[in-house]
Parts: sequence; C-alpha cells; structure tokens
Amino acid sequence: MDKKKIIKLAKKDFEKAWMESGKLLKNPHHDQQHPRLRFTTGKSHILYDTIWQIRQAYLQLGFQETINPLFVEEEHIYKQFGPEAPAVLDRCFYLAGLPRPDIGLGMDKIEKIEKLGVEVNEDRLKGLQDVFRGYKKGDVEGDDLVHDVSASLEVEDHIGLRVLEKVFPEIHELQPVSSRTTLRSHMTSGWFISLQNIHNKTKLPLKLFSIDRCFRREQREDSSHLMTYHSASCVVVDDEVSLDVGKAISESLLEYFGFSKFKFIPDEKKSKYYIPETQTEVYGYHPQLKEWIEIATFGLYSPIALSRYGIDEEVMNLGVGAERIAMVLNQESDIREMVYPQIYRKWELSDRDLATMLRINYYPVTADGKSLMENIISLWSGKASTESPCEFNVFSGEFLGKNITLKAVEEESNTRLLGPAAKNQVYIYQGNIVGVPVEGKLDDPLIKEAMSRGIPTNISYIEALAAQAAYQIEEMVVSGMEEIKIRNTIARSLSDINLQLDNVAMNYITGNNKEIDIRGPIFSTLVCKRD
Repeated sequence: MDKKKIIKLAKKDFEKAWMESGKLLKNPHHDQQHPRLRFTTGKSHILYDTIWQIRQAYLQLGFQETINPLFVEEEHIYKQFGPEAPAVLDRCFYLAGLPRPDIGLGMDKIEKIEKLGVEVNEDRLKGLQDVFRGYKKGDVEGDDLVHDVSASLEVEDHIGLRVLEKVFPEIHELQPVSSRTTLRSHMTSGWFISLQNIHNKTKLPLKLFSIDRCFRREQREDSSHLMTYHSASCVVVDDEVSLDVGKAISESLLEYFGFSKFKFIPDEKKSKYYIPETQTEVYGYHPQLKEWIEIATFGLYSPIALSRYGIDEEVMNLGVGAERIAMVLNQESDIREMVYPQIYRKWELSDRDLATMLRINYYPVTADGKSLMENIISLWSGKASTESPCEFNVFSGEFLGKNITLKAVEEESNTRLLGPAAKNQVYIYQGNIVGVPVEGKLDDPLIKEAMSRGIPTNISYIEALAAQAAYQIEEMVVSGMEEIKIRNTIARSLSDINLQLDNVAMNYITGNNKEIDIRGPIFSTLVCKRD
C-alpha cells in the first residue's frame, strides 16, 4: 500500500491505516545501516585545545593579546643577551634567500634559444633583457618569471620554461645566501621590540600576552624537544613591578588548569636579559597526577637590556610552554607523538572504526532485486535446519519484466538445507573479525570474547549471501541467461561470504597480527530458471 492509499484509508479507519503504515518501512541499503552508518564530529588537536585554554586564562586575568614579531634581526639578540648572544644565536635559525643573478644574453644563448624552435628578433630580445633586468632589481617576482619570459618571447609558458631550463642554467644553480635575520627563538626577543614601540603610549600598568611559535635549532628532536614550539608568554609593565607579581600570575594561571599547590625555585640558567636572582622556575602540584611538575619560568627584565630599547619602566615576563602543559594535562610522555601523532604515534583503529569499513560487496541494485533478497533471507532463516534432501520455492513470478522461478535446494541426503555456519553473525573484537555462531557451543576463546564484549556488525552470512544471490539473478535476467545455479560451500575468507574490507582496515589488521576468522560450512544452493 502506498502513502496516498494510507492517507485515504485513515479518513475511514485511522487505527487500520496506522497499522498499515508500518509496511511502508524499507530496509536501507547495506552501506546505510548501522554500524557502517556513523555520524562523527571533527576532532581537535590537544595542543590547540591547550593553547585555547591558556588564551582564555590570560584573558580572564585581564591581559591584552598581542602578536610579536617573528623575524628578529641578529642585532636584537646582542642588545638583549649581551655577551651571551653568540650562545643564543647558535640555537637560532637564520633566514636565507636565493640571490637575484645578473643574466647576460650573449650570441651563444640567442643561438640556443633558436635551436629550441623559438624565433627571435630585436624586440623580443629587448623584452627578454628587460625581464631579466626587472628580475635582478626585484621588480619581477620569481613566481612570474616563467610567464614574463614566455610573454617577451611570445611563446607558451611551457616553451618559456624550457628556455629557462636549457639556456639559462645559472638560475637553477643558485645557492641560498644567509641573511642576518633569525626566526624568533625566544618570545622575549619579540617582547623587547614590541615594548619599544608601545611602552610610553599606553596607560600603566600594561598587561600583554602572546601565544605563538618559536624556533630553536636543537641538536636533535626527541621525546622532549622539538625544533618549533609554542610559547605562551606575558609581560607586566609598570613604574614598579615586584617578583611577587610573577608568583601571583603563575598561581592564577595554573589554577585554571587544576594545579592546587605551587613552588617557586630559583632557575640555575640565569639568562642575561633578567635581573640577577629574579629568574624563577614555577612548579605546580596536580592533584590528579599527584606529582610536582615544572610548568613556567618568570623574571624581571634587566634594566641594561631595557635601556637599549629606551624603556624606563620595569617589566616582569612569564613564559609557559604550551606543549609542556598539554603533555602534563593529557599525560603524554613523548612530545613528538603528541604534536605529530600521524607520524610518530602507533597507528590505532577502534573496533567501531573497523565496523564502518566492513561492508557487503555485491548488493542488488533494483527494487525487485532487493525484494528477492528479502525472500531468500526469510526462507533460509526459517528452513535452514530442514533435513535433506529438500526443495523450497523462494519466488515465482515476474522479476525485472521476466517470469522466473527461484528455488532453494539440497539434494544430498542426511544433511540440512544450509550448513551450520550459514547463520553466523560477524563480530569485531580487539581488531579481530570473527564469525560467531548463533547456535551451538562456543569453544573458541576468541569467539566467546567477541560474542560477549565485541561489536556486532549486524551482518549475518545469510544476509550477505542472499544479497550476492539477488545481484547475480539480476545479472542473469538482464544478460538474457536462462538458468543460474548459485552454490556456496565452505567460508574461508571474507569474499566467500560476499564481504569486502576497506584496504585501510586490512592493512591495520595484518600489520598488527590480528585475525580474520569467518571459517565455517555454509553449503547453500539456489537454482533460478526463466519460465
């Protein structure tokens, strides 16, 4: 009954119409069934979650967000660190660039251009010289060089590229030349530059924070060191600032993350941009982790360094490593695994993930095919244990415009219509895919565990094989075949029961020595004939 008839019936007999409406429900396509059907939300990175929390904590403490310069000239390191600068610069990355060469256009090169099939004349050569002259002066961007060369020679871009490659090798042979500009290795380097420009333009006290990347040329990256990290740093600028300001900010900031007790210990490093004896390490006691953890460092900027930037006020600076807090809060032991899990962390797929990657392979396309599939499932489910020899009519009538008869048979004596494994259900447990009997004794420990603790995929062997049979009968009728016999014997692999596993899941299972065990006797036979 269709919807229009049900609505019409409801006007006469609502109860009957309501009951009939249940017949409108259709089974969704296999790929749209749970657990293959799954709606998930995106997953944020724990490092950026932590950065967001630090940002909120600073804002709640009344700090104004600032973006500090990322490119720092070498001279600033000397101004800030004094005699310590060479040691600091050893850990800095210097920026380098490719020089813009003088490119000549002699007769030898003109001849090479002509050998590439490019016609040249005085105007084109002058245009090419203008392009190279503009490139040297910086008027022509590197991204535009190929196009501009091609335009000057009045050729397609791929021809211009060939000219550059074959005639002007000096462009491809350029070597980078280092500048005196470094990538920021300490947020302090950026703070001095920023404060130089705003310290006397804002009412005091001035409270600023910045959370951004810093870069350090570590000897190697390991479980606790990366060459780039996020510094969550703040400064307080006033006519007078005591070290107690740093203690109070540390306490308030870390309480936001659940730390309950604090220790302040003099830092042995004694950086020269701090006043002696003010550089302090902050340790917080986390009640859940039950341990003291080094979290932050603060100190008062040296008046010597500040004077080089024309800053007369006093400045307290506190620095927190965002990665450090993220590791503590998430109990991570390796910074590489936390920041770059896609590279360093052991690959893991949950059973739920695997369940979404297992599907029925061949599935009927038409409404007739899907209906026939349901007929097969219904008969097999009800008659599976019938003693043989036996024969049952599954369907007889019009199918895709042709009359067919489909029968389920078992000609052998002293057996049953279907083998004992035909009713098995597929489960996933701890990365293993197993066929679980719905009847009989469970002897295998893995199958027992899968049955009690695993994830049911809601796929039975009967359902998967019925889908394949209906699909094959669709093909039989469309191709004009008169008869088809569909026989399934013993299941040894997923393909034997018409299942397909995504390559990602297969790689995970084989790479982690997990099992796919769906073995079992099916012994089903269907015979379909056109009438």
